[in-house]
Amino acid sequence: MAEQIIKPDVNFINDVIAAGGESVKKCFQCATCSVVCNVTPEDNPFPRKEMIHAQWGLKDRLISNPDVWLCHQCSDCTAYCPRGAKPGEVLGAVRKLSIQHYATPSFLAKAVGSPKALIGLLALPVIIFIVAILMQGNSFIPEGRIVYAEKFMKVPYIDVIFSAAALFAVIGFIMGVSRYWKDLTKSIEMSSNPWQRKVKGPMIAIILGTIFEFVTHKRFKKCEVTKDRANTHLFVFFGFVGLAITTTWAIAYLYGYEFFGITAFSVFHFGESPYPLYDPMKIVGNVSAILLLAGILQVITNRRKNAEKAGAGSYFDWLFIGIITSIVVTGILSEVLRLADIGTEDGLRLADLRMLAYPTYFIHLVSVFFLFAYAPFSKMAHMVYRTTALVFAKYSGREEKKY
Repeated sequence: MAEQIIKPDVNFINDVIAAGGESVKKCFQCATCSVVCNVTPEDNPFPRKEMIHAQWGLKDRLISNPDVWLCHQCSDCTAYCPRGAKPGEVLGAVRKLSIQHYATPSFLAKAVGSPKALIGLLALPVIIFIVAILMQGNSFIPEGRIVYAEKFMKVPYIDVIFSAAALFAVIGFIMGVSRYWKDLTKSIEMSSNPWQRKVKGPMIAIILGTIFEFVTHKRFKKCEVTKDRANTHLFVFFGFVGLAITTTWAIAYLYGYEFFGITAFSVFHFGESPYPLYDPMKIVGNVSAILLLAGILQVITNRRKNAEKAGAGSYFDWLFIGIITSIVVTGILSEVLRLADIGTEDGLRLADLRMLAYPTYFIHLVSVFFLFAYAPFSKMAHMVYRTTALVFAKYSGREEKKY
C-alpha cells in the first residue's frame, strides 16, 4: 500500500463548524449514517468517509467530492446518529463551502453565507432601483391609479436591470460549474465495478436522464425522516417553472406587440399591461404563485416540525427560504393591492392603497434581483451543482446499485 501523507487543515475544520457543521466533532465513526442512507451507493458509501475528512480538515477530498452533492440531506443519518453528530448538517456545510470555493467572484459567495453582509447585499438592488426611479422622473408614491409599469418602474428599465442580473448569474454558474467538472474528472476515482462503469449511452442521454430524475425528485422520495420534502420541493420547483413561463410569455406579449405588431386576439392580450385575469398568461402566473406559496410554507412547516430530528438548518438555508417567501408574498400582495384599486373612488382609501402597493412592489423587485444576481452564490446553486454531480455519478459509475 502506498504511503499517504495527511495534512489536516485546521482552518477548514473551523470553516465547516462556522458554516453549520458544529456537530462534526461528535462523530466516532460507527457508520450508522452510511447504513441507514437510502441514496448512497454501496460501493464506497457516504457520509461516513465525508465525516472523517471533515474531522481531519481534508479540504481537497471534500470540495471536489461528488458524494457531497449526491447527499440530498434526507436527515435519516442525522435522526439515527447515536452521538448527535448530524452528518446531514455537516455535509450541508461542506456544500456551502464547495460553492464558495468554485464561485467567481468568491467574495460574493462568502458574503451570501454571512449574516453580517446581508445589509450590504440588499443595499445594491435598493440603490439600483432607487436610481432607476429617479432617472425616470417618477415619484416613489405616484398619484392616481396604481399602475406599476408606467408610473413607478417602466418595463424597459426592469428588462435591462434583470437581464443584466440574469447574465451575471449565468456567467457565474458557467465559470463555477466548469471548474467543478474539471476537478471531478481529474481527481475522482472511477468505480471499480464493471457494470457501474458502463456508460449509459452518449453524454446528452445522461444529461437528459439526470434532468428528468431531478425534475421528478426521484431520490428525494427515498428519504424517510423528511419524506414530505419530495412533494414540497416539487411544489416550489414547478411554481418557479410556471413563473418562468409566465415571464417569458409576458415578454412575448410586450415585444411581440411592439416589434412585430401582433395585436390582441381572443383571450391573448398582446400589448401593454396590466392584463385581465382571464388571460391564459395571468392564469398560469397566478396558479404558479399559489403553488410556490404553498410549497415554501410547507418547507418552513416541515423544517420546524423536523428540527429536533433533522436539524433546524443554517443561515444559508433560511436566507434562501426567506428570499423565496419574500418574492411570492410581495408578488401576490402587489397584484391584490392593484386589483383592490380598481373601482375604488374614495380618495383617502386610494391613498392608503398606494402607500402599501408601491413599497410592496419595490420590495418584490429587490427580492427578485437578490435571487437572480446572487443565485450562483446562494443555496439556489444546489440545483446546478447537484445536477452536475448526478451527471458525473452516472458517467463515472457512482450511482446507486440497482441489482
